[in-house]
Amino acid sequence: MGWKKEQENNAAQCAEFWIETSNSISHICQFDSHGRLSVKVVNDTRPLIHRMVESFLNKFFPSGYPKSVNEGYLTYTQFRALQHFSSAALSVLSTQSLLFAAGLRPTPAQATAVSWILKDGMQHAGKLICSSMGAKMDSEPKSWRILADVLYDFGTGLEILSPLCPQLFLELAGLGNFAKGMAVVAARATRLPIYSSFAKEGNLSDLFAKGEAISTLFNVVGMGAGIQLASTVCSTMQGKLIIAPLLSAIHIYSVKEEMRAAPVNTLNPQRTAMIVADFLNTGRVSSPADLRYRENLMFPDRIIEEAGSVSVGKPFCKVVKSPSKFEVLRALFPGEKFLIHRKKKHIDMILENSASGEDALRGWLVAGFSKEREFVDLSEEEVLSAAYKKMEKIFPLFLSEVKSRGWYTDQFLDGNGSRFAL
Repeated sequence: MGWKKEQENNAAQCAEFWIETSNSISHICQFDSHGRLSVKVVNDTRPLIHRMVESFLNKFFPSGYPKSVNEGYLTYTQFRALQHFSSAALSVLSTQSLLFAAGLRPTPAQATAVSWILKDGMQHAGKLICSSMGAKMDSEPKSWRILADVLYDFGTGLEILSPLCPQLFLELAGLGNFAKGMAVVAARATRLPIYSSFAKEGNLSDLFAKGEAISTLFNVVGMGAGIQLASTVCSTMQGKLIIAPLLSAIHIYSVKEEMRAAPVNTLNPQRTAMIVADFLNTGRVSSPADLRYRENLMFPDRIIEEAGSVSVGKPFCKVVKSPSKFEVLRALFPGEKFLIHRKKKHIDMILENSASGEDALRGWLVAGFSKEREFVDLSEEEVLSAAYKKMEKIFPLFLSEVKSRGWYTDQFLDGNGSRFAL
């Protein structure tokens, strides 16, 4: 026991620390001389203006800017901002003029115009809030696309109900537009990953253009049907309360089936777990088309037991709580960009900042192999060591098969889960 205590103290005195990043916030994690874990937010002594600029860049520019984009992006963004500014100001004037033309006199119309503009402003607030969730949308584009349509129908429903309580027009219309603003961002952000899943010959632009053409055509047809319904069946509030839920149900069902049909080929926690589970059970790697109808779009964060019951993205400080454990895991997985900690009901996997899809696959295979019956009688360290050796033997062939089946392994989209850097 004395030797073990001395070993832990020596490990702690090595000043082992790591930086953990989650949602653009960095923490320094370190074990003290008594083996206790301390977590501190990285101290930033820069002037306030510099921190405000960095916060602005993190919010409105791509991760890694300016290295992550091509030349000209800043100029493009500056003129895009000016374009939207002038367009928004012009739309305010046009809204006011249309209300005047509809017969509202200047005095009451001024208040009506302001209410209408505030209503539209809530949509922009929804867009800003939803824009911070881009990483989650990259990880689960199908689920967020369905959520976008649910939010849109919720907002539309509030607008339909507004005549029942005209005194709450601004509140209902504002909340409805807030939901629709979030829906617009989520729908637009997930459009490209969905179209990309169908591009087979570098024809993404053609797919996008044709898809938008179909959308435009049926939007016009739908508007025509809506005008016909508004003048007949839905000319009364009772008619709207019957037809609107029916149309909303058709809408949500259609987008669900639409998303299920898309063979997204990027690796996220759910798809990675399904690939590994199929490989462990059948010895073959499933393609994106094989998995598309089996993805859980309502609960994408579910843990899949057949793939080792892996949970990924937890903060490092909540997974490894002693310096001795930290040293053992580093020794078990030398040179790897993942660490695995087995628990009774699941396995926690944590990734380094630069970990790719290949690293996630390696870790997931180790977790899957560690659940096999042949390792039941071994200690935890022996199980992980044996599973790691088994993964090393089979991984080159496994990775080759994964790539040949059409999976993109250069990235692992964990939806902004916590990662660490030593």
